[in-house]
Amino acid sequence: MKSLQQFLPKYTIALAVIFIATVVFLFTKGNTIDIEAGQVTYAELVQAIYATGFVEADAVANLSAEYSGTVNYVGALEGQHVTTGQKILSINSPNPQLAVREARAVYAEQEAMLKDNALHSIRKKNLFKDGAISRQEIDDAEKNLTQSKELLQQKALLLKMREDDLKKLTVRAPFSGTLTLQNVKKGDYVTANTLVARVVDTSSYLVSVEVDELDVPRIRNGQAATVAFDAYPDKRLSAKVSRIVPQTDKITKTSKIYLTLDKPTDNIQAGMTATANIIYNIKPHTLLIRKSSVFEENHQNYVWKIDKNRLKKQLIKQGASDMTYIEVLQGLKQGDKIALVPDKNLHEGSDVKIISARKS
Repeated sequence: MKSLQQFLPKYTIALAVIFIATVVFLFTKGNTIDIEAGQVTYAELVQAIYATGFVEADAVANLSAEYSGTVNYVGALEGQHVTTGQKILSINSPNPQLAVREARAVYAEQEAMLKDNALHSIRKKNLFKDGAISRQEIDDAEKNLTQSKELLQQKALLLKMREDDLKKLTVRAPFSGTLTLQNVKKGDYVTANTLVARVVDTSSYLVSVEVDELDVPRIRNGQAATVAFDAYPDKRLSAKVSRIVPQTDKITKTSKIYLTLDKPTDNIQAGMTATANIIYNIKPHTLLIRKSSVFEENHQNYVWKIDKNRLKKQLIKQGASDMTYIEVLQGLKQGDKIALVPDKNLHEGSDVKIISARKS
């Protein structure tokens, strides 16, 4: 009995020590939080304006039939390449052909009249030298000759106009490109002012994007841009701002900006969807953190700084930003570690264990 009494106090003390150690462990190591952290570092901050739009051809010609008639020749089909001046199709129409014949007949008649008046004038001059006629008759002959010359010039102009009209029966390519529209065939009847062909210069595409009116003041001609197409999501192309349309849409509150690709690119087509980042400012040496690491309290910005494996709520002053990063003006220095995701369950002084950040 005595030995048991001597043993119990020692046993009780041991249990108390184990209990205290367990409590300390639970309050210290047991509440350690696994956290993804990032290091504050200097890097280049590229500020850009994001915009979406479509591919457009810089040169597009919509060709219409200027006269009604029957298609009697087809020289190129939709999707084929054409060269400058190439005949795409021609139309047989009696009206301009008849007008040319009539104009030629009128011109020939007036030309013959001019020759007669010229001979008549010469004869009058000879008779006046012989004293056979008066001065008035010579003047009248000269007047008739002058009027004949003027009328011949008018008839020549009319004939040229009618011959030009005749040329309009043939539809030609105004420049080299690809036919994106040509759906008539030989024997089809077309009416005047009907769209019969469209030629697109596929060597000079533009990207037309819509930019929010608040961002327009930041944009200047010549600014660099990066363009991606939905059809080629892994491909990035360099471009420049080439035109700024000085008009804001009242409904969308956007303005149209045209981008010119730095190098000609194959396999793109008019109408393709495109996205662009127009670069308006580059800060080469900037202390940066991720936007996702910042949280706001009472209209002030904070991050969770990791100091000696403990969390500290750190007030920061931020500067410029892009879509991913924020410039830090005050509150942090290069090499500081901060929580990448400021979870609401984080608390001042909590112990943390830094784990590798997951790939986004």
